[in-house]
Amino acid sequence: MPFAFVQHLKNKRIILASGSPRRREILSRLGLNFDIVPSKFPETLDKAKYAPSEYAIANATEKGLEVYGRLAQEDQEVDIVIAADTIVSIDDDILEKPKDAEDALRMLKRLSGRSHRVYTGVAFIYSLKEPIHPGYNIVSFTEETEVMFRECNEDDLKVYIETGEPMDKAGAYGYQAFGSFFVEKINGCYYNVVGLPIKVFIELEKLVKKQEFNSVTKDLQNNY
Repeated sequence: MPFAFVQHLKNKRIILASGSPRRREILSRLGLNFDIVPSKFPETLDKAKYAPSEYAIANATEKGLEVYGRLAQEDQEVDIVIAADTIVSIDDDILEKPKDAEDALRMLKRLSGRSHRVYTGVAFIYSLKEPIHPGYNIVSFTEETEVMFRECNEDDLKVYIETGEPMDKAGAYGYQAFGSFFVEKINGCYYNVVGLPIKVFIELEKLVKKQEFNSVTKDLQNNY
């Protein structure tokens, strides 16, 4: 679905700092042209130092800054980098992608018959018109969705894990595919659970209206 404000971004280089096909699909619905440059940030932040929502935002910000800085070092033009991180939280514990099949089963058994929260942190890193150190600004936000799992049979969980679908998903399930079998209901944004909330469009429109971003210049690149 195209939005009016997208017209103001036609001549801007937008970067999605993620290789996720789900995020790519959601952002494409905006009618926006963008390039994909997956972040190389290792995601080594200490979970113990963050609340779940803060952890998602911190990871998203670091992902975006890594891509922004790398492109600047390569003398590439960039206007806005969009980065995101999705995590699942239950009992205030943070669940990311499972390490292996055993870890996936442990996560899914913990979610079975209970409600949990899905947080997506989103960060926009964008170039400023004025060459003021460090030459960019950051706008970030988080979206929260409550997800209720039905009681799950362990055999069903094992069969699901064998499909391989849980292995690249936070919390070890994909709501947009077979993982929806285990979901009883959700309260909040569906797209947030998939990996990129609709709110990203609203925040991007606000950014366009501020009209303070600009392409990276060689002067700004000296800040990296």
